[in-house]
Amino acid sequence: MKEVLLLKCGEIVLKGLNRKTFEDRLLKNLSRRMKHVADCNITMRQSVVYVEVPEDADADAVMDCARHVFGFATISRAAVCPEKTLESVIDTAQSYLAPRFAQAKTFKVETKRGDKKFPMTSTEISQHVGCELADRFPEVRPYMHGPDLTVHVEIREKYAFVHAGPEPGAGGMPIGSNGRAALLLSGGIDSPVAGWMMAKRGLELVGVHFFSYPYTSERAKEKVLELGRKLTVWCGRMSVMVVPFTKIQEEIREKCHEELFTLIMRRFMMRIAERVAVEYGCGALITGESLGQVASQTMPAMGVTGAVCELPIFRPCIGMDKEEIVTIARKIDTFETSILPYEDCCTVFTPKHPNTKPKMPKILEAESHLDVDALVDEAVAGVEIIHLP
Repeated sequence: MKEVLLLKCGEIVLKGLNRKTFEDRLLKNLSRRMKHVADCNITMRQSVVYVEVPEDADADAVMDCARHVFGFATISRAAVCPEKTLESVIDTAQSYLAPRFAQAKTFKVETKRGDKKFPMTSTEISQHVGCELADRFPEVRPYMHGPDLTVHVEIREKYAFVHAGPEPGAGGMPIGSNGRAALLLSGGIDSPVAGWMMAKRGLELVGVHFFSYPYTSERAKEKVLELGRKLTVWCGRMSVMVVPFTKIQEEIREKCHEELFTLIMRRFMMRIAERVAVEYGCGALITGESLGQVASQTMPAMGVTGAVCELPIFRPCIGMDKEEIVTIARKIDTFETSILPYEDCCTVFTPKHPNTKPKMPKILEAESHLDVDALVDEAVAGVEIIHLP
């Protein structure tokens, strides 16, 4: 039986004159992702994207791929009726939804009649199909208020479809529709979640990771790359810029007061990330900071670290507690990788008593002992670019 996915567009339907730009981006993203799964024919009509599943393809894999594409509000896996007639609809519903009927005790029928030339109204179609299915499945009784199974019938311009109801899509905006941003990817729980949240708002991601070999191992670097690969399931292609950070940390440890180490280190990270972001066409930085979570994420500390940047800094986790962040991390399958016990540069040379209420003059005085520009230039020049599939 021929199957098709019906993907209903989300908030892009609210766009005005530029709506086609978002739709084109959405179709491009979907086509690029689907080509790794199956050779599907993809079309769009009236804010609904139709993905025709080849008979030799794995329909479950196609469905799973569609679940991870931002921009769709709902996804329905439907059977295509051989003919756009009431009899064909009833026969298709009987054969396609037989396993669902076997598990249900009650059902009802809901119809959407997109083709207004069809000779019956939506209510009439629902009543007629419901009566026939009740006769063919006598052990399942019709029930209009919260039934176990809702049979959905959609009468469209070219075809009629039958399915058991939609499931939520990934939501959000198409990747790339709102530009590109650099994600500071540390290897912890928060930064992948922050990247996922901003990708959902239509941002293409470029990862920036600070690598402090030999204080951090190659396994720590591979952990970050694995987090990037898990993000590509949602975000598509992604590059990670690995920045050599050892010399900067050693210089800070040697020439600056211990309580300021983390703050000055993060200011360097912001400077370098901004340089990389501008070079690769990014319009913003993304961090996984959550207000008050650690000493460097107090409001004064974030004010000090963000002061070195001209680009906007997006902090989507800022008002979330750890439990909320972990819930999303589990959803996007990054949690188990994030908690692998490998050091990252943020845990190297951690001060015993970090300053949680820094003052800018004191920070600037401490940085005056460092050749900031030379250190930043050297780090940027040593960036290793890794392209993830």
